[in-house]
Amino acid sequence: MLGMGTDIGIDLGTASVLVYVKNKGIVLNEPSVVAIDKNTEKILAVGEEARQMLGRTPGNIVAIRPLRDGVISNYDITEKMLRYFIHKVCGTRKIFKPRIIVCIPTGVTQVEKRAVIDATNQAGARKTYLIEEPVAAAIGAGLDITKPSGSMVVDIGGGTSDIAVISMGGIVVSASIRVAGDKLDEAIVRYMRKKYNLLIGERSAEALKIGIGCAFPREENITMEARGRNLVTGLPKTHMVTSEEMMEALEEPTTAIMESVHSVIEKTPPEVISDISDKGIVLTGGGAMLYGLDKFLEERMSIPVRLADDPISCVAIGTGKALESLDILEGSLITTNRSSG
Repeated sequence: MLGMGTDIGIDLGTASVLVYVKNKGIVLNEPSVVAIDKNTEKILAVGEEARQMLGRTPGNIVAIRPLRDGVISNYDITEKMLRYFIHKVCGTRKIFKPRIIVCIPTGVTQVEKRAVIDATNQAGARKTYLIEEPVAAAIGAGLDITKPSGSMVVDIGGGTSDIAVISMGGIVVSASIRVAGDKLDEAIVRYMRKKYNLLIGERSAEALKIGIGCAFPREENITMEARGRNLVTGLPKTHMVTSEEMMEALEEPTTAIMESVHSVIEKTPPEVISDISDKGIVLTGGGAMLYGLDKFLEERMSIPVRLADDPISCVAIGTGKALESLDILEGSLITTNRSSG
């Protein structure tokens, strides 16, 4: 149970939700999945428990990911999911309503912002702030974004890749594309289907991506088995897949990310470009952990690229740190005072 006036930061991601509590750090990291009984509309499980059910449930139970491509695709379920996580962190006593800062992708519409604010307020926030993902990622990666010197962050999450050049606490140039971790998984599913007539599930594709996926040749070609259904015979089948094949499978999405980074660099003012050439580009987010993505981008951009220390937690940590300096960042946060619920 948390005490009065607790502030919490939420990295509301397509793939997972991380919650940061002031003075405690990250206290929750669970998949953004909700399992629902279709007949009664009742929520059966949230988070890791619900993820275990993905693709494995009887007809009346559906496991839903209420966020798609970084935005709310199912408002009611997102609100219930937030409520569940907030209660899990804060306890259910209604007296203490936390101030909550939520992270959103750059380029979301006013309507989408409003949906996040409303859902968070309904779920029990006293006041909700929004912070853009790359700004949070930069703070979490330890960059000092308040100085008049440019920093470039590429945050590759589950649903979106957010690319931004930040200076003096604000975004100078940014782009958000809906090509990230999920699209990498989908590319692997497509590749296996096309090349081997093998249908594999999203979770198997993710395991291949983490195990042997790469964006740049590995020192040695490694293999892993992929299990799925042979589309010709309809029977279970296992195939050995190599990391070279994974690089081929992932070429399209990784190139799309690279082109987006390139277009942001092209729009960046020359003074800021020289800062970035000195400091390099910082990669954050779970998708940034794809083997060799840093080398791939560095080779194509001719600018140093480095992976942040804890890429998965950067956004949540940055969201949390932003809570501690709300006054400084007030300008770059989106806020609402409407009390609710």
